[in-house]
Amino acid sequence: MWSQQHSTKAELLRKPNESDGKLLKKFKKVIEDKYHVTLDDYWEFHKWSIQHTAEFWAEIWDFYGIVCSKKYHQILDQNVPMSQFPKWFDGAMLNYAENLLKYRDEHIAMIFTGEDERNQKPEKVTYAQMFTESEKYAAAFRKLGLRKNDVVVCYMSNRKEAIFAMQAVVSIGAIWTGALPLLGTKAVLNRFQQVNPVFLLTVDRFVHQGTEFEMLSKVKEIAEGLPSLVKVIIVPSTEESRSKNVSDIDKSCHLDEFLKEGQLENGFVPPMEFEQLPFSHPVFISYTSGTTGLPKPLIHGCGALLSLSRTLSLQIDTSRDSVFFSVSPVGWLTWNMFATLSFIGCTLVQYEGSPFFLSPTYFWDLVDEFKITHGFLPSSALDEFQKRGYVPIDKHSLSSMRVLISAGSIVKPQNFEFAYEKVKKDVHFAASYGCTEIMGLCLITDVSLPVYKGEIQVPALGSDVRVVDEKGNEIHGEVGELVLAKPEPNLALGLWGDIDGSTYHEKYFGKYEGMFSMGDYGRRNPETGGYVVCCRSDETLKQRGCRFGSSEIYNIVEKFHEVRDCVCVSQYNKSMDERAVLFLKLRKGCIFSQELVMKVREAIENELTVRHVPDIILETQDIPYNMNGKKVEIVVKKIINKMSCNLETIANPESLNNYYNVPELQDFC
Repeated sequence: MWSQQHSTKAELLRKPNESDGKLLKKFKKVIEDKYHVTLDDYWEFHKWSIQHTAEFWAEIWDFYGIVCSKKYHQILDQNVPMSQFPKWFDGAMLNYAENLLKYRDEHIAMIFTGEDERNQKPEKVTYAQMFTESEKYAAAFRKLGLRKNDVVVCYMSNRKEAIFAMQAVVSIGAIWTGALPLLGTKAVLNRFQQVNPVFLLTVDRFVHQGTEFEMLSKVKEIAEGLPSLVKVIIVPSTEESRSKNVSDIDKSCHLDEFLKEGQLENGFVPPMEFEQLPFSHPVFISYTSGTTGLPKPLIHGCGALLSLSRTLSLQIDTSRDSVFFSVSPVGWLTWNMFATLSFIGCTLVQYEGSPFFLSPTYFWDLVDEFKITHGFLPSSALDEFQKRGYVPIDKHSLSSMRVLISAGSIVKPQNFEFAYEKVKKDVHFAASYGCTEIMGLCLITDVSLPVYKGEIQVPALGSDVRVVDEKGNEIHGEVGELVLAKPEPNLALGLWGDIDGSTYHEKYFGKYEGMFSMGDYGRRNPETGGYVVCCRSDETLKQRGCRFGSSEIYNIVEKFHEVRDCVCVSQYNKSMDERAVLFLKLRKGCIFSQELVMKVREAIENELTVRHVPDIILETQDIPYNMNGKKVEIVVKKIINKMSCNLETIANPESLNNYYNVPELQDFC
């Protein structure tokens, strides 16, 4: 039984201006003129895009000018079921990196800066310079034997060298992957040992939230665990780093030494060659979270060129004059997304470290300094801004900032209020949702449409996102699982090492025939068409026959002044009866009491139903989060149910001590 029908009432926070959505309007006119249709609003346009899947993506291909040496002869064989991996753009020959490097002018491609201000004065790189640098990397990789289908891994902070190296690797037809720099050696090896890399790119040190992290001892251990490596390339973080002795790391060299390998005898660098490859040739490998076992390596082809042009350009009015802000190192899905922005030709502010909590105004200072037009804030950072009162002050103009997107985990209704009331009244702020498997977003913000509090505005054009019940039937206004019902060119091609595709099929198509399960639960508002993402599918709660998402509890509980954070998970008895357990982390100076517990219970009952009220409410000193800033409910759930779990991705593992001593439950009704 699913939770009761939710209210469809949603508070309107922003109406679009007449000038919003110019790019989308231009594209819509192309469709209307070519296909002799009239698309009166976004929903008609979206319906057309999913009913004419092949035509829609072909028009995105033409509108954004995909660079290819040979045009496709078939867009999509629509007789092949989605679960059998139909080929996209069959016959096309192209190179992902050639598309990323199609601009070679004096426009600013990147501004590189970071937290380590002693060593990082802002550095600007033009598109011409980016091409020249990538050319050097490509020449060195070729000279040292990198070939098509080889794998190159990256383990470093958010630096420009990773961009250059990725473009070079992909130009050769090799495959790029990476792991977050804050991960420990075991977690990194659990990823890299599955793909047998031949090169490793890393950095000697970096600064994050005021702490210096030394990398070389970890790199030594990682290199010893990867016998397939030909070379370990170490990027110096400072001038002094260039003289560090790295001889104890087998097959290692500094970046300068590596780049010299690609030079001819006269000192020149051979011209860059772009291997022409099928559309489905592997470009990236990304990894699932690894919370419930080894991280699974997902293979991605050229589809992100199309999908990211749609979501990061078409639907949020991105032009060459746009300035995006990125703090994502390699290992985050968002790094791949932002690294692909050079295809659009805009400017990327690449920040090494964390700009969020250095001071109450630091991030807003950066917006004004670099004239950022499009900001991407992890929802966890936005939530902390609100809790700490990190707001712009009188000196801040923020005149450049047009779009502020939040994603990564649940964006709460109060976060919307904070953005519009405390940050900037006329900014277009909204939430978005995507997953590693699609290398991007499928529920998105669109500047041409109104914003409602707490909701993700729309499914992206070309994305047939549905909320379904346990039998796979589409539902509205109730919590259900999010699925993709139509193929997309950006969907993962499969899992590395899964030769016959059976593991991939079982994981993503085994639950709902013909539909791709994204592993998250959400709800769609039948009145606005917007979406609310509730939680991971393995984190839903079902108490007294009522299924609900943890975010429904958080949105109520975190309004209490006394509550700093909370986590709500299921606990089972021997008969597998289920009840909800809510842990409260209190603000400093606040006391956990039965009075507070009763107030929390009453609020949940009043705003939801009595069946949503957790049976047990306890105090905890801390809440576990992963490296991406997501609350790790599944680990808490497994600990209190005495189940084994993978802890390698937990950013604050000491927090877990709060949950091991929760008493086992007796039988209950």
